[in-house]
Amino acid sequence: MGEAASKESEARKIPVYIMGKRYEVPEALTIMKAVEYAGYQYIRGAGCRGGICGACATVYRREGDYKIYAGLACQTVVEPGMHLTQIPFYPALRAPYDYAGIEPKAEVIAELYPELFRCVACNACTKICPMDVQVLDYVSALKRGDIAAAAEISFDCIQCGLCASRCFGEIPQYHIAQLARRLWGGKLKPRSPHLAEMVENIEAGKYNDAVASLMAMNVDELKKAYTQREMEPAMSDEKWTPTNREGLLG
Repeated sequence: MGEAASKESEARKIPVYIMGKRYEVPEALTIMKAVEYAGYQYIRGAGCRGGICGACATVYRREGDYKIYAGLACQTVVEPGMHLTQIPFYPALRAPYDYAGIEPKAEVIAELYPELFRCVACNACTKICPMDVQVLDYVSALKRGDIAAAAEISFDCIQCGLCASRCFGEIPQYHIAQLARRLWGGKLKPRSPHLAEMVENIEAGKYNDAVASLMAMNVDELKKAYTQREMEPAMSDEKWTPTNREGLLG
C-alpha cells in the first residue's frame, strides 16, 4: 500500500449526504474529492479541478442548520452531516448580440437585458456568490448606466450562475456582468500607448534577433538566461522599471 493510500485509510471518516444518500468519506477532503471517493464520476462540472473556474458550483446545507450555503466543490471542504448537491449548469438566459457591431452604451445593455430593472435589491445574489463579488452593487451600477463600475466590481465573477439561482427577479446577473466587462475592456477603456508601441516594434521585427537567439539555446542555456534575467522585485514600495528596455534578454 502506498503512502498516500495509507494516510487515506487512516483518516477519520465523516458522514456526508450526496444527492440524498449517506456516505462515509475521509475528513478534510474537498467536496469534489469526497464525491469521487463516494464513487461518483465528474463527467461535467469538474472544470479546472483546483481553481476558480466556476464549473463545480455546489449547494449544501449543514447539519441542523436551516440555511442554504453555496461554494465551489474544488475548494470547499466537507463537514460532518453536510447535505450537498451539484449545479453543473444553470440555464439562465443569455441574450444574443453581435459584439463587433454593438454600441458600448448602458442603454444597449438595458435593451438586451430589460430584466435588469426587475431587481428588488434583496441582495440574495451577493450572499450566495462563492467569490464574494458584490453582485447587487454591479447590478445597481448598471441600472445607473455606469459600465466602468460594473466591470470593475464584477471582475472576479467566475460565471458559476449561483447568483441567478437565488434571484427573485430572475435576472441572469453573471451574463449581464460579462457583457459589461466586454464592452468596457474592448470598446470603452482607453488604450495603452506602450501596447501600441510594442505591437509596432514586433511588426517591425525589432525582436527577431533576440527570439532567434532564444530558439538556438539548449535547455541549460535557457534555464541560465531565465534565472539571470532582470525582473521586477517580489516586494517593493517603489515604482520599478527595467534598466534594459530594448531586448528580451538581460
